[in-house]
Amino acid sequence: MNSSTRAAPSVTPVLISMHEADNVAIVANDGGLPAGTVLPSGLVLADKVPQGHKVALADLAEGETVRRYNVPIGYARQAIPAGSWVHERLLQMPAARALQGLPMATRPAPALPPLDGYSFEGYRNADGSVGTRNILAITTTVQCVAGVVAHAVSRIKAELLPLFPNVDDVVGLEHSYGCGVAIDAPDAAIPIRTLKNISLNPNFGGEVMVVSLGCEKLQPERLLPPGSFPIADERDSGLDVVCLQDAAHVGFMSMLDDIVERARPHLARLNARRRETVPASELVVGVQCGGSDAFSGATANPAVGFAADLLVRAGATVMFSENTEVRDGVDQLTSRAATPEVAEAIVRELDWYDRYLDRGRVDRSANTTPGNKAGGLSNIVEKAMGSIVKSGSTAIGSVLAPGEKLAPGQKGLVFAATPASDFICGTLQLAAGMNLHVFTTGRGTPYGLAACPVVKVATRTDLARRWHDLMDLNAGRIADGEITIEEAGWELFRLLLDVASGRRTWAEHWKLQNALVLFNPAPVT
Repeated sequence: MNSSTRAAPSVTPVLISMHEADNVAIVANDGGLPAGTVLPSGLVLADKVPQGHKVALADLAEGETVRRYNVPIGYARQAIPAGSWVHERLLQMPAARALQGLPMATRPAPALPPLDGYSFEGYRNADGSVGTRNILAITTTVQCVAGVVAHAVSRIKAELLPLFPNVDDVVGLEHSYGCGVAIDAPDAAIPIRTLKNISLNPNFGGEVMVVSLGCEKLQPERLLPPGSFPIADERDSGLDVVCLQDAAHVGFMSMLDDIVERARPHLARLNARRRETVPASELVVGVQCGGSDAFSGATANPAVGFAADLLVRAGATVMFSENTEVRDGVDQLTSRAATPEVAEAIVRELDWYDRYLDRGRVDRSANTTPGNKAGGLSNIVEKAMGSIVKSGSTAIGSVLAPGEKLAPGQKGLVFAATPASDFICGTLQLAAGMNLHVFTTGRGTPYGLAACPVVKVATRTDLARRWHDLMDLNAGRIADGEITIEEAGWELFRLLLDVASGRRTWAEHWKLQNALVLFNPAPVT
């Protein structure tokens, strides 16, 4: 990334270009730049250009390729003079890259030395996984019980949680699935395994408690069949299920009392646990972006990518996702695959999602939101180029289908195929086994997860300043010239170790706990 030196933002224009072959650059100045501004190159702006939006660095003829990241992000719909504002209405989006004839495992990963000596204080589980938090989760089989569980969780927090100070929280795994769905349809496996695997997330310490209505299609034994979770010697071999339709429940308060009392032994076992020093290789970090802008691919996401490389070097697991936000860079992914088989798995997952979108007659361009465009992203191609850099530079070692869980010992860089929706992506990464989450944003979003600490990274200093009590790290300092991408990446890496050891994020401080959103491509009955 090349940028001019920032001195006085109100006077000195600052542009950021991503590659020397680019014919556009983005304006970094707060508030943008007015028409008539003389740029460091001597070029004069023909238009007022908002912050994060693109400026033509040379005359572009009609039909000429517009390049950012040294990638065609569009074709000029009309002649665009140098110094003009290049926005989405002036660009014809390129066609999607075909899924045939791709480079398959052709690009060797850079030789990065192992990173030893880093650790955090985590909770070791019976199955060998490690949690960064010590949480009691109450699994629900069906949306019908959500209201009762919400009341029960409130009571448990008020009445019991103060008695068990080593337990971080109690959360209800509420969702909108379980009945009124084609439970035996082929794609119904996705939401069912997602909910099952979330119940087994490392941050829940192996304690499985279920609330069922009784008449739902998704019965507890189907959700969590025998052998689904490790059982300590002192526990019964069956699921701990509270069925609201059980004849023993006489009225609403009876249901609540039962849930609260059944939570007590789970809390006691969690409370007996203590943090212990574990290597950084026990981290399972999911990376995601939301409310993206043109700075995402210039500041926050490259910093996350550098930190992702550090984590992989330390032996940890890093998951990147968001099918529609990597689809236009599929050749970058397949070429980085560790083996041809991994490359084929990437193609298989993206092809399945292409066909899923086709069934709903949804064009890939629907991904880019009005806020993305207001932040300078013209289309999904430009957005994808900035999104992929979160994955860093190491080889992609494996692929997960939606709702699948990481296998024991599955380390390194993983492509977890998920939709790009913030909450569906986060839900699926939790199911995969994520114990720590990194979320970058340029426009801003109060995203949070109850099951996992979320480290929020701002792409711009203006956002970090305005949302000072929501952002955990300001990557906008890269555009300001205060730090480098590498320095920001190291800062994030160290912050992740601190958060994994118990340091609270802003999302945790405010208890920003968005509901689970299960990906259900099966029909509804």
